[in-house]
Amino acid sequence: MTPERITSFQNPKLKRLLALQEKSSLRRETGLFVVEGLREVERCIDSGFIVDTLFICPELVPAGGSWLTALPLQEFALRAHPTIPTGRSPRYRTAGVTSFRGNASQTGVAPGGKVVELSRAVYEKVAYRGGTEGVIAEVKARNLTLEDLQLPENPLVVVMESVEKPGNLGAVLRSADAAGADAVLVCEPLTDLYNPNLIRASLGAVFHCPVCCCTTEAAIAFLKARGIRILTAQLQDSAPYYGTDMKRGTALVMGSEALGLGTAWRAAADAHVLIPMQGIVDSLNVSVSAAILLFEAVRQRAE
Repeated sequence: MTPERITSFQNPKLKRLLALQEKSSLRRETGLFVVEGLREVERCIDSGFIVDTLFICPELVPAGGSWLTALPLQEFALRAHPTIPTGRSPRYRTAGVTSFRGNASQTGVAPGGKVVELSRAVYEKVAYRGGTEGVIAEVKARNLTLEDLQLPENPLVVVMESVEKPGNLGAVLRSADAAGADAVLVCEPLTDLYNPNLIRASLGAVFHCPVCCCTTEAAIAFLKARGIRILTAQLQDSAPYYGTDMKRGTALVMGSEALGLGTAWRAAADAHVLIPMQGIVDSLNVSVSAAILLFEAVRQRAE
């Protein structure tokens, strides 16, 4: 059976794809989001997410992406490992998944998913950014709760409260994944985790690093119940970050770009830390601050 090929901009599947890119309300309603780019789609699937529809432009798929055309294109689904990857052991995800490289018998391909071909003109119209190798996927969302998280002894957790810009949150997730953080808690979120800008900025780390959205109150209770020290990044009543112990179970807490941290976090903190500034500015971009604090924790734990 030949896969459907879309050459018209009026196709309903194409209209839904564009709407999912633009509207968080539709992402919530359908439970679907869009991943664009060969690297990001592979990382998404390798982390256990399920593809609902795969859109490919054969003319743009590179030689290294030949696994795409090895599938029976009329229908496919990915049979993930039964355990959702909700933690790392000790610093990496505990659950394996079945990748869809290779042929159907090796990859757990089963009926259910759909593959659609796009003409080059159509693909270039719908692609959110350039250089994405002719691959776009509609993927089923996975929304972890605090109860889903499986943390090791002395975990390293990042907490972000009310971050407005998806690009900043994506960059924080990229640093958290690179530093081997065990979880990221997004409190009082002002952007959804599957915003295309967030996915792009994270380079797919949003799929690999366990991320949970929750309220500030729930996050504080979760950390306190597990004896995880809360270190808040703030200017007032603070000590330099490099003099603060991060070898024990630690949560690094940062606030929004505009307002900083709320009073609940300041009151709950076990210690307040700051990054000393030597110039005229008094703060760094939140993603830069997160990277500095994360890799200080990495340095201390390596000792």
